Amino acid sequence: MKLNDVLFSFKTTLILLVILAIGAGYATFIENDFGTSSARVLVYNNLWYEAVLVLTTINLTGIIFKYKMWKNKARFIFHASFVVILIGAGITRYFGYEGIMQIPEGQTVNKMHSLEPYLQVTIKDGDKVYYQDFQEEFTSLFPELNKFSHKISFENKLLEINYKDFMFAKKEQASMGLLSVQVTLDGKTQDIRLPGLRGQQGVPRDLTFDNIVVTLEYGSKIIDLPFAIKLNDFQLDRYPGSMSPSSYASEVTVIKEDGKSYDYRIFMNRTLNEGNFLFFQSSYFPDETGTVLSVNNDPGKWPTYLGYFLLTLGLVLNFFDKKSRFWKLTKFVSGKNLASIAIIFACTFASTSLQANETKQEIDTTAQTVDYLNKLKDESLQTSEKFGRLVVQSNAGRMKPLSTLNREIIQKLSGKATFLGMTPDQLVLGMLSKPDVWKDVKMIKIQTPKLKKFLGINENEKYVAFSEVFRNGEYLLAAEAEKALLTKPIDRGTYERDIIKLDERLNIMYSVFNGSLLNIYPKVKDGTSEDDNYKWYSPLEAMQIFTGQNQAAVESITRGFINAIVENKWEDVNNFINMISLYQEKVGVDVILPKSKIDAEIWFNKLDIFFKLTLAYVLLGLVMLAVAFIVIFKPTFEPKKTTTIFFVILATLFSLHTFGMGYRWVLSGHAPWSNIYETLVYISWSAIFAGVIFFRKSLLALSAAVIIAGIFMFTAHLTDVDPQITTLVPVLKSYWLTIHVSILTASYGFFGLSAILGFLTLIMFIFRKNRPHLDDIIKHVTAINEISLIIGLAALTIGNFLGGVWANESWGRYWGWDPKETWAYVSIVVYVLVIHLRFVKALNTPFVFATASLLAFASILMTYLGVNFYLSGMHSYATGDPVPIPTWAYVTVTIVILTILLAIKNRDLKESI
Repeated sequence: MKLNDVLFSFKTTLILLVILAIGAGYATFIENDFGTSSARVLVYNNLWYEAVLVLTTINLTGIIFKYKMWKNKARFIFHASFVVILIGAGITRYFGYEGIMQIPEGQTVNKMHSLEPYLQVTIKDGDKVYYQDFQEEFTSLFPELNKFSHKISFENKLLEINYKDFMFAKKEQASMGLLSVQVTLDGKTQDIRLPGLRGQQGVPRDLTFDNIVVTLEYGSKIIDLPFAIKLNDFQLDRYPGSMSPSSYASEVTVIKEDGKSYDYRIFMNRTLNEGNFLFFQSSYFPDETGTVLSVNNDPGKWPTYLGYFLLTLGLVLNFFDKKSRFWKLTKFVSGKNLASIAIIFACTFASTSLQANETKQEIDTTAQTVDYLNKLKDESLQTSEKFGRLVVQSNAGRMKPLSTLNREIIQKLSGKATFLGMTPDQLVLGMLSKPDVWKDVKMIKIQTPKLKKFLGINENEKYVAFSEVFRNGEYLLAAEAEKALLTKPIDRGTYERDIIKLDERLNIMYSVFNGSLLNIYPKVKDGTSEDDNYKWYSPLEAMQIFTGQNQAAVESITRGFINAIVENKWEDVNNFINMISLYQEKVGVDVILPKSKIDAEIWFNKLDIFFKLTLAYVLLGLVMLAVAFIVIFKPTFEPKKTTTIFFVILATLFSLHTFGMGYRWVLSGHAPWSNIYETLVYISWSAIFAGVIFFRKSLLALSAAVIIAGIFMFTAHLTDVDPQITTLVPVLKSYWLTIHVSILTASYGFFGLSAILGFLTLIMFIFRKNRPHLDDIIKHVTAINEISLIIGLAALTIGNFLGGVWANESWGRYWGWDPKETWAYVSIVVYVLVIHLRFVKALNTPFVFATASLLAFASILMTYLGVNFYLSGMHSYATGDPVPIPTWAYVTVTIVILTILLAIKNRDLKESI
């Protein structure tokens, strides 16, 4: 066998892709447990991984020539683009460098600190000075790999530096660690320990050999720039009333060597370009007296950008190329009206209660309490709606209607949007005015039987009263809550998690009782620095902090407002609400919401469109499931009209879904995919988009689209997912981010659809024996599955590389091996593998493809959820301590494995497309 046949074969391609995916994925766990340096030393910057990348480039180049891909423009362009991207990455890796520049306000700096760590050696021999540095990084996983030996010749003498040991600092955060080396000169040997700091100079240590002084230092080295930068002014803007930064910027003057200078403003997503250097607004001094700039000198930028452009162009052209695989598959499935079979475990969701109507709650049955609650329910509705129209400032600085906050409070306390037949506005109004009554009302959600037993309440109770957690003035959960909080997240059981949730809900309820969550009073400006950020205050804070007539007015309004509610004088309550509203409009005019936006948000909250869509998707999925079973086992039944009806219903729901996301975009002021809740809703939207737009002629694909949308929407409305609209950190305020996330996240919907189709195909394989009509269905399902994968892979790839452009334009590097980036890259490699399995004869079967498309979705789940909760990184919510793996994950894996095993026996169906 010739070397060319091995090197330029598709089998070799698949093997190389598997190595790249496994290596990168495993490196994220190395980084989480052993630090960034370990991952870089063992994988990312290791010769073996770079060799695999080079071999992949050679393999891809050879295949392009072997199969004369230039005859097909689209195929040639997007395959060649990867070669260009890898070449650009190589240039960046070996010829580019990064650093950090710290500039105090009013000072001029012409030096930067390298991002990479160096062992720096300075030799002073009389009047002569010799300097040499060596880039070194170490791993704590296999410390035996850390050994090095460096020799420096000078004046007919030889200085030897040998590695002895490296001790990592805890978590490898602020410090790199402690390097121990052995230094030998003229037969004399001395040991020395060198502390190293990341992003800063190390601590220099001297050794003396007779008249020769050797200075060693481990850390970032200083790099001189061919120009200087003066920081004229650092500016930091915060969200109103919050410590959260909204934006920060540096007003600088660039001073060149020839004396010429110019002014420039650097801020997030606006870069200073001087020569080959790019400067990005990275951070700032803790006391806000200076700026921290990221510096990047990257000669591989334009080759890489060219590769990105070619990649996007090639993938887009592929959809219009009539000779492409995509068109062949599309032609194969066009005009076919297929039935569907749905996943068995969807029944699990059907049995889960999603009803909006609450059951009657047991409350204090005393006649006085019942009478009070009935009166509040019947008489306070109009007043409470007026109350909800007041504006409140969140702790993060977002201005919103009080109605939104009230809804978030009640949802958090009870898990429901309404309670006892009252709206959130009525409930909060009551809790504010009569906490002595509401402390005995069972409205705080509790789940664990063990916790109920600990508190001495009936195991059938779903709710607990505030007063039931206190006995003789003592907080019963004090010790248990402290113990649960000190337990690592991975070791917390349902009991500990429920304690933490109950403790949080009790704190929220107490905060409602004293009004500390209601930041409704802006402060009259008096020229002090405290007024600059437009902070609003709760009633108690306002009465304590405000002075003069301002304080008297707030106290008078607040006390009158509460007394009027207690006495059920609703007309007086309305008048006091009008006073508060007028006060807000006059004093808080700089940040208060316009009435139109208040009305819009309250209406959107009442509409609760996404929860209702969840119900609709689940119900529709069940109906389509029933039809699917009928058709699968009765092939003579052709539900053309039924498919049309389903399509019309689904198109209507999709339109409402689109409207809801657009409306949320308008309310928040940013694209609706900035947190977990929004991205879950968006993935659901993309799944329905795939079904309605691309696979509308197939009942199977429509059914799968509804199922995946229902699963993600259901997940979005679990109690642990926070649906509230939030503010954005400065770096996320970028149009590149909006494009990147929208395209990237949309691909998850297509991959989810593909996974469901793969699962359905395996189900059909199980029942294939003695049912020959299933073979044709399986082939068509497989074709639709592959179409979905092609679209998803194109979106994932383009979105991922657009994310690289955003990162490069925002902070100066398009790839940093952050776990989220790495797993996105792993997902691309995994799905490239799945798409190219057909080029290996033994793997070119519907069974293999269905299995692969189903299992491949695990990489998406890891990218979207696993990284967020199980790996530390800038995209992570876990900071290294993983949360327990949920039970549903084990159940799902078990079902998938059993399905694959049951389907294997009937796998002998060959591909014919």
